[in-house]
Amino acid sequence: MSVETAQKQSQELATKLWDIANDLRGNMDASKFKNYILGVIFYRYLSEKTETYMDNLLKNDGMSYRQALANAEYAPVVKDWSIEHLGYVIKPEYLYDSMIQDIKDGKFSIEDFEKAISALTDSTLGQESEPAFEKLFDDMNLQDKDLGKEVSERTALIAKVMQKVNDISFNVDDAEMDVLGTAYMILISLFASDAGKKGGEFFTPTCASKLLARLATVGLDEVKNAADSCAGSGSLLLEIQNHLSTKKVGHLYATEKNGSNYNLLRMNLLMHGVPYRKFSCFNSDSIKTDNYYENGEPLMFDVQVENPPYSAKFDQNSSLLDDPRFSSCGVLTPQGKADLMFLQSMTFHMAEDGRIAVLLPIGALFRGKYKENGKSDAEYIIRKHLIDNLNVIDAIIGLPPKMFHGAKLPVCVMVLKRKRNGNADNVLFIDASKYFTIEGQMNVITDEDTDRIVNAYIQRKNIDKFAYVATLDE
Repeated sequence: MSVETAQKQSQELATKLWDIANDLRGNMDASKFKNYILGVIFYRYLSEKTETYMDNLLKNDGMSYRQALANAEYAPVVKDWSIEHLGYVIKPEYLYDSMIQDIKDGKFSIEDFEKAISALTDSTLGQESEPAFEKLFDDMNLQDKDLGKEVSERTALIAKVMQKVNDISFNVDDAEMDVLGTAYMILISLFASDAGKKGGEFFTPTCASKLLARLATVGLDEVKNAADSCAGSGSLLLEIQNHLSTKKVGHLYATEKNGSNYNLLRMNLLMHGVPYRKFSCFNSDSIKTDNYYENGEPLMFDVQVENPPYSAKFDQNSSLLDDPRFSSCGVLTPQGKADLMFLQSMTFHMAEDGRIAVLLPIGALFRGKYKENGKSDAEYIIRKHLIDNLNVIDAIIGLPPKMFHGAKLPVCVMVLKRKRNGNADNVLFIDASKYFTIEGQMNVITDEDTDRIVNAYIQRKNIDKFAYVATLDE
């Protein structure tokens, strides 16, 4: 299957799932209903992954996963193997197919689905996979009165969702092209932009994710690790993996403050075939808490990408000045302007040959002024530190306005590199603000525009009205 075919199939799949969501959600808000539909798709994925994986393993023994679990001699071994390799166990009666059969036979209750989810989560307790699955389905509250006041009403609605999802053929095995994972991502973005129109969650459009990933991975075949500390549903990290020629990232690290997004993030990584051992996710505020330490030493990342919330408020606690991420400048950015704090945190965790691609509001480039007698504004001091002392700012790329729901202001991409490879005496500026296509009310960067930006970044030459190599003195 070609990439185009996979993309087309993903798009069709996402459209079908979106129609189901709209068809069934009734009076429920889309942003709330998304938890149910995405949760059901994810459960079906885990169920089919288990059966396919296990049936293949047991082929030589001449039995299926269901038969093996019913066999006293095989059951313990099969369960251990499932925990070890998949991270969880699904009992035969709780396999998606079994529940669909119960629905058809009129024997299904929403409480069965609740038990199925509990059993899956319980199977991970005390295991290495526990952090990957802990509270993963918490947003899919099957006792929510919005689904229906009576158990029978809730059962009827969830049974409908399950049957509709079951009617769609998606091949869990086709991991290479990842049709389902991509459809899931498109579906998340459809829900997010639906909510975004009402000022909901902040979501990175696909074109911006691709641009960041391409800039961050120029010339790289594989990386030891990659991190995103405002990870949302994980799309940026998955794009990084996508744009490496070998598709290999040793370990993914992600932090996400919003609880629902944190659950989506882990689901999304698992659905894209990232094994539970290959990612570490944290549900916290990345400015307040630095989770990236191992055995008392800070983790250093080869690649970091981020689309932090623009001009965010943060707890301006003076104890942050003792945090080694921020202590070198001796100042904190003003309240409601956390942009450069996120950047400092990333810079602190840059590996020796590390690189960063981050989206920031354009104001982060010039807010805060130089003042005589050492009284300069905090943002000016931090920028000066990044350029004069660390010399890590490699390129600044201005993007079109209106690319993000809820943020009309223009944004820029900042590319930072620890090793500047002969460019230590300059910074590249690219003005890509005129290159976009209008889709609905949003501006979108096409693949052609992205190529133009990435090529200019690689060539690093002056291009009239587009790219300019500025010396550090300037």
